[in-house]
Amino acid sequence: MAPPLSLPTTARLPSSLRVSPSNPSVAKTLGRLSRPSLLSLVLDWLDPDNQSLCPPLLRHGPSEDDEDDDDEDEFENDLYPPASSLAELREWYADMRARKGSRREVVDRILEGDWRQGLSLYQLAMADMQYLHDHPGTLKWACYKVQRLQTPRHEDDVDAGNGYDKIDRTAMHVPRFHPSTFLQNLHAEVLPDVKAHYNFDRPAGLPLLLLRIFVLDSPYNTDLAVSAASSASATRTVTSFDASRTIYVAFPDASPHIFVSKSQSAGPTTQAETRSLRALVVEGIPKALSRPHERYALRPVDLQTKNLEAMLGLRGSGRGNAASGGWGVYAGDKAADARTHSPLNPLLPPTPPLSDDAVEDDETPVGEVGSREKKTRRKRTLDPDADEEEKRRKRARLVARARFGDSAKMDDGKGVERVDILIEDPFPVSATEIEDESEGQDGGDGDGARRSRHHRRKGRRSEVEASLLREAEEDEDEDLERRRRERDQDQDEEADDSGGDQAREMGRRARDRDRDRDRDRDREKWTWRPRVRLSLHGPHVFAGIRQLVEAGFIDGERMPGWMTGEDGVTRGAVRSGRIKGFKGSGL
Repeated sequence: MAPPLSLPTTARLPSSLRVSPSNPSVAKTLGRLSRPSLLSLVLDWLDPDNQSLCPPLLRHGPSEDDEDDDDEDEFENDLYPPASSLAELREWYADMRARKGSRREVVDRILEGDWRQGLSLYQLAMADMQYLHDHPGTLKWACYKVQRLQTPRHEDDVDAGNGYDKIDRTAMHVPRFHPSTFLQNLHAEVLPDVKAHYNFDRPAGLPLLLLRIFVLDSPYNTDLAVSAASSASATRTVTSFDASRTIYVAFPDASPHIFVSKSQSAGPTTQAETRSLRALVVEGIPKALSRPHERYALRPVDLQTKNLEAMLGLRGSGRGNAASGGWGVYAGDKAADARTHSPLNPLLPPTPPLSDDAVEDDETPVGEVGSREKKTRRKRTLDPDADEEEKRRKRARLVARARFGDSAKMDDGKGVERVDILIEDPFPVSATEIEDESEGQDGGDGDGARRSRHHRRKGRRSEVEASLLREAEEDEDEDLERRRRERDQDQDEEADDSGGDQAREMGRRARDRDRDRDRDRDREKWTWRPRVRLSLHGPHVFAGIRQLVEAGFIDGERMPGWMTGEDGVTRGAVRSGRIKGFKGSGL
């Protein structure tokens, strides 16, 4: 029988498309799972609802008319003979689940026995999802915000391009998400020579919908697309399954944010290919969400982490603002928390949130409830230094609780493993230096002021560079003084022409404002802004900072707010003590 004809098409890859078990990527996908997870996955494959996409090889009984048992002869010497029914196969795997064994035993039975005819793309997607559930920290997620674009008021604005691609910052609308319609629109943005397979899953315990996108560089959607071998004699090139790439997209419930993971490849790939796939997905998502007269765009938020629960805690449902750190008490995750601990509650709680008893309760283990009474009856020490140290520690714990609130704890499961900060604040200058500089600008000893400024800024410069800098300073001071005299003369003439003390007073105030503005501009010109890059690493960065505050190594009262994680970003630039994310994604 001739093989089926494969023609280039724009259709997506079907979930029932089988991949040969001899493909190394299949064995690698199953080999990553542990034995319990693998057996649990196989039992899900054997569910009656999944038989249309995960059918195993079963032994069919001989008919009444057949006298020879050809089926028995076919599997007589087989190492893994197929079962006669689905219930019997489920019982075999349930017995394997009850006893001990190796993972290799389960993988060999799957690939050489029950699914020797191949595993479908749906089965491989379930295996990848299972591995993601078992190891949630394997993918690095990036956060994007869905924002609505301004709608043109007239069709001429569309032709001119005026305001058609600008963000509508007054709109609070969140697009409606329908999975089937979204996939249809997203697939329309895929190139014709690329085939994709989509699979939705809802992880247990996480309020989000997870989309797995499996991409192949092939114009076919048949067995030819997933073939691992390529024919050298043929005129066309067959794409190998090893060059496939996978990317995940998470849609949190009731949130205007989307989480996109870095793409993974079954074989060797370049960083440019990885970024191109991610850029293609990020570009296609807003187009798939858009509708007529309702267009959207994705704006990157500088929040990247491997912890999906941390992403949900910062940008999940009801967490679109910067209500983190100490401000999290105003945005309780549960209604009971909001009624009990919120400062907006008109009824006072039994124990104030920042009292000494509350701090002691937080540090007392759950099993040591009776030790509270022993602490109240303990004797006070007679050492004044020890009492002062105890007061200092208690003060540090109170400050840490006020700055961090209920967040940044080691056991909260919302750890951020890396924070990158660029500090652009000016180097602090003493008051005496500022006064000397102001006197030099107001007409004092100009040469001395210039020499002092030059002395503060000089480093290892050559004589030519120093002379050029000195001449440039002299020219700038002469131009600045000449502009001031001309401006003061013009304002005095206007005041004399108009007459009156009020006009003279207004002119004097204007001159003072201009002089202060010029002084600030000149001071900003000579201000030294060192570019300090700060990178914090660890399993829970902000929990580590909280521990340093509680231990007294960091002054929690003078600590800037971005060190508490209240801005909800992991990358940003700090100016004037406040953080602003790159590309305008901060506050």
